Amino acid sequence: MPPGGVLGAVQASLDRVNAVAATLSGIAAGVAGCVLTWEVIGRYFLKLASDWQDEMSIFLLVGATFLSAGWIQSKRGHVGIDALTHILPEWADRGRRIFADLAALAFCAFFCWKSWALLAEAWEDGQTTSSAWSPPLAIPYGLMSVGMTLVVAQLLLQVLARGVKPLSESTVRHPHPNPPPSRGRG
Repeated sequence: MPPGGVLGAVQASLDRVNAVAATLSGIAAGVAGCVLTWEVIGRYFLKLASDWQDEMSIFLLVGATFLSAGWIQSKRGHVGIDALTHILPEWADRGRRIFADLAALAFCAFFCWKSWALLAEAWEDGQTTSSAWSPPLAIPYGLMSVGMTLVVAQLLLQVLARGVKPLSESTVRHPHPNPPPSRGRG
């Protein structure tokens, strides 16, 4: 990402939001683990009825997954095919990366739009789950919507940054900036 200018300032702000979201995601994943552990202890050892633990764990894990996705994208930590980087000429690899970012942006923008539509519908209709606990479906849909918005914002900034500055290794955030040297065979 560009270090200065408007895109740099927006990226810096988004980095702070993504860091908070990633921290909350980590906490949510830990809480989900505790809830599931309690469910096992309560159900199998203490013979307690459990009707809320599964849904709470699912809601926490949905939130953790979607809220952390923008932070992961900012590090370019999502699954990618790097094998082609070593095979393709630089101009073809640049085109492949631009196409991949544009395709990911289009898919995530559509997913984000549908997430917000689901949230609006669940909110307006007062939809809940079908369990005895019946928490509102606006909770997971809201977490999904916010998380996908963060991913779309991050992808958009990455696409715009490519338009401002040609793609080079210095403009791509790589999860391993100094990969270990290849050892080869023999």
